[in-house]
Amino acid sequence: MKRVVITGVGAVSPLGIGTDRLFQGLVEDRSAVVNQRQEWQQEVSDLTSWVGAPLTEPLDPNRIPRKHRRFMGRVAAMAYVASLESLDKARVPEEMLASGRAGISFASTMGSVGALDRFFRTCFEEREIGRLPAGIFFRCMSHTCAANLAHALGITGRVLSPNAACASSLQAIMCGAEAIKNGKQDVMLCGGADELHVTVVSSFDMVRAASSHFNDRPQDTPRPFDEERDGIVCGEGAGALVLESEQSALAREAEILAEITGWSTNTGGTHMAQPHTESMTDCLRAALHAADLSPDAIDYVNAHATGTLQGDQAEAEALEAVFGEKGVPVSSFKGHLGHTLGASGALELIACLLMQKLRYLIPTRNLKTPGAGCGGLDHVTTLRPAEFDRFVKSSFAFGGIGSVLVLQRYRHG
Repeated sequence: MKRVVITGVGAVSPLGIGTDRLFQGLVEDRSAVVNQRQEWQQEVSDLTSWVGAPLTEPLDPNRIPRKHRRFMGRVAAMAYVASLESLDKARVPEEMLASGRAGISFASTMGSVGALDRFFRTCFEEREIGRLPAGIFFRCMSHTCAANLAHALGITGRVLSPNAACASSLQAIMCGAEAIKNGKQDVMLCGGADELHVTVVSSFDMVRAASSHFNDRPQDTPRPFDEERDGIVCGEGAGALVLESEQSALAREAEILAEITGWSTNTGGTHMAQPHTESMTDCLRAALHAADLSPDAIDYVNAHATGTLQGDQAEAEALEAVFGEKGVPVSSFKGHLGHTLGASGALELIACLLMQKLRYLIPTRNLKTPGAGCGGLDHVTTLRPAEFDRFVKSSFAFGGIGSVLVLQRYRHG
């Protein structure tokens, strides 16, 4: 079994394009959440939630060759830009990408929502398809990110696209890690992406999971673990990571950012929408077992913590059950970024790697007073200097799906 390391990262987030913009915004405690009523009310008039975290920096279409761009919706374009940064930082040569020893595991909640909306509006409102571009199907398909990346980057190895809502990108990273650990691939480009669209917000609004009490002061929401939390705020972006076998990375003299030592994914099997503390607890413990670590070996947890009433409490109770009361520092980045859905696990993991490198912990934005059931944790509420070696990143999705990664600072040998 081979050791799995990370050698490159790339990001497109509501805080800007590139990992530097992502991390700078987090360190400066900036919120990317804005009021979207003007953009959305022409499409859906009865939303209760009018807040979102869009990418405000324009994607430069000239970065994507036209022969590839015409098959990409917004979600695949963001994935491509983030992937280029990660491959550049990892210094992966083109011949390695085309060797068959490099693959892709890249996910999203679904295909391009904007392209899907255009397709169905044209079909059912205008009742004709002749006005649609021929490539629109390739923007809509659920594996649009993975397939477009393989085509545009010349990658000929395995191509995977696990689609599991908010757990998508962590599952994608796990699939990549397993391919490398088992010797099936030497390099895997992994991550996730999702785009912000009024129909996405509507789906959360329908099940009363979207934040609606802060429309007039959007930077005060979401509020992970806070007593005033009232739901998620949808965002958009893409996070990409280059995973590699230790042997491959050392042979290339690549900079190794961290090692992935354990992972787990499971489901509660009890309810499609309601969170399940016991299954979250089981997923955390299984990931630690896979890493051969006890809970007291973990120095930090980056929580999923989206700002929903039940989800945050269930996660807090699971963390307390595993790590003990006040057992490990915990924070969430949703207050800065909103919930970037299928991109969230990858983007937040990238931020954790940058925190580890620069030796401090970023606090949970908008957490003032922990809510009922959330007070038993060591919440990071101010920028905290910290030398941490091992950390946990978790994602928990609708359908009861949990995904947890355990990582550590890389040490040769």
